[in-house]
Amino acid sequence: MCGIGCVVTLCSQHAIHDFFNEDILWCLRRRGPDSSQQLIKTASDLSYECLFSGHVLHLRGLMTPQPLEDANNNIFLWNGEIFNGVRVGDLENDTEVLFRHLALCSSEADILSLFSSLRGPWSFIYYQASRHSLWFGRDYFGRRSLLWQFNNEIDGAFCLTSVSVYSKSGNQWQEVPACGIFKIDLKACATTKSLSLTLFPWKYSCTEIAVDKIFVNVLDQVSKQLPSHIPLMMNESKLCLRAPVIPLNKTVSEASGECPGTNISNIIHTVSVETLQGLLAEEHKKKLVHQFIDVLNEAVKRRVLSLFRDEDQKTREVPSMSNRKAHIAVLFSGGIDSMVIAALADKHVPLGEPIDLLNVAFMIKEQAKQKCTDKKHTNQEVQLDLLCPQESCKDLDGKTGVHLSCFDVPDRITGRAGLKELEAINPSRTWNFVEINVTLEELKKMRQQCINHLIYPLDTVLDDSIGCAIWFASRGEGFISNHGELKPYKSPAKVVLTGMGADEQLAGYSRHRVCFKKYGLEGLKKELEMELDRISSRNLGRDDRIIGDHGKEARFPFLDEDVVSFLNSLPISEKADLTLPRGIGEKLILRLAGMEVGLTASTVLPKRAVQFGSRIAKLEHNSEKASDTCSRLKLFSVDEL
Repeated sequence: MCGIGCVVTLCSQHAIHDFFNEDILWCLRRRGPDSSQQLIKTASDLSYECLFSGHVLHLRGLMTPQPLEDANNNIFLWNGEIFNGVRVGDLENDTEVLFRHLALCSSEADILSLFSSLRGPWSFIYYQASRHSLWFGRDYFGRRSLLWQFNNEIDGAFCLTSVSVYSKSGNQWQEVPACGIFKIDLKACATTKSLSLTLFPWKYSCTEIAVDKIFVNVLDQVSKQLPSHIPLMMNESKLCLRAPVIPLNKTVSEASGECPGTNISNIIHTVSVETLQGLLAEEHKKKLVHQFIDVLNEAVKRRVLSLFRDEDQKTREVPSMSNRKAHIAVLFSGGIDSMVIAALADKHVPLGEPIDLLNVAFMIKEQAKQKCTDKKHTNQEVQLDLLCPQESCKDLDGKTGVHLSCFDVPDRITGRAGLKELEAINPSRTWNFVEINVTLEELKKMRQQCINHLIYPLDTVLDDSIGCAIWFASRGEGFISNHGELKPYKSPAKVVLTGMGADEQLAGYSRHRVCFKKYGLEGLKKELEMELDRISSRNLGRDDRIIGDHGKEARFPFLDEDVVSFLNSLPISEKADLTLPRGIGEKLILRLAGMEVGLTASTVLPKRAVQFGSRIAKLEHNSEKASDTCSRLKLFSVDEL
């Protein structure tokens, strides 16, 4: 993973470095702590100038500083992982491999064909010297962040970067839409002294929609986000990228529960492991579940093995079993998404290597805690309490001096229960359950210092809650239990696996159940189709910026192209059955998969969003709506720090 940036100026009177301030460079260096370089390309006869900035987190093959430049003066910046599509040898670096392939491209169609073949997350910037062209874009799902900024001044600049900083003044940054690949003809722009963009959009290879209609829809969508003085054009040849996944199966069968509002199934089915076992007795259902396990297992395997880990860089020796450190971490709540990912990762991570389970909790307000103790426990909560006796309640957090019981939020309780399940599946594995405890004071401090800049340009209450929770979790700084005693621990893992994408595809959110009750399967189908269409702008760019800030890379097994294509091929009723109660019906195929890989109680835990499970949503302003603009993100800017 890397932090990448680029500045383009057309006959500017200012030094090109002036457009890329030190605060942005500092953020980029945090993403890529292993190498930082800059390169300036000047075309004096055409009066344009480009600055390329590359900051590398070394994960695969030989260390490869960026930007890369070849003998023909082409320049390449790559923030991604090639998991499939283009062969990358075990000792090769995917940046170099892809750059070699790009150098062989002789036409626009060749470049589009190459990027269409890639499987894995990416954003990139490519300067094609022979044609004075600048290419850039994000993968189909937008799993890697890329922002752009357009300067309103005539002698201004166009800027791209993985991450920026929030400022109340000046031109604002926006996320580059993950709707295709963009190209700038620098020669033409330098001649007219004005910037214009050409777009090559994504298109399903089997779609019946005419190319012209795709162009009109995408053009309209993207143009609304651009300043009025920046023209956006479709390429003259009407070339498109081939989408790496198949379209969503929109089949709605009569036998698939088109009965919103009924509660018959709630009477028949209890929320229990036995209910799931009964569903697995159906041969067709079990076959589909095993097909899903196979494809998800391969996705996890690619993400835990595409990583340099064999020897100590200084001594060139393989570390002893007792000294092995974790290379893989999982954002871990004990819910079904993170449990299945952890269980599958266990099949591929070398046995002597620990796996870090990162579990974040925000301190419970005393009054909220009192209300919790007054409430009647549900059966599930009682079961979880029995699984997880509060042995450490008398302990104090070593950093804050706060009673650890103040961090017994729902995700901490389910996380401890999940740890016991994983230990039962593989007692030989070292599972580091990292208890990450956050006080209100530390939350406010780190939000002001850096988190608000990483969430930017997103700005809602929901972005704040999720962004802050993921930042503290992925930092991996907390405590692990060592023979019954808690000791400070900071996760060294550079790869962080996350369950993002499971809820969007498998009807995991409460809004999906509301939609189903109102509009039936037809309405749910439209809602799920919209989920993946907007996941790049709602979640993934933000999460990449947040996790990347720690010099770690986010990897998303549920958004592996093969996983998405498999799930898209199924009728919705095979993936979820919202006539069944919470804890069973949503993400049904994943719950059944969990049963088949050895999980137990975690398979019937209802979905709990991270902002509620970690209790960050209860820590500050409880009356806010998730979609409200978050004032806490706007309070501080770089100018005021």
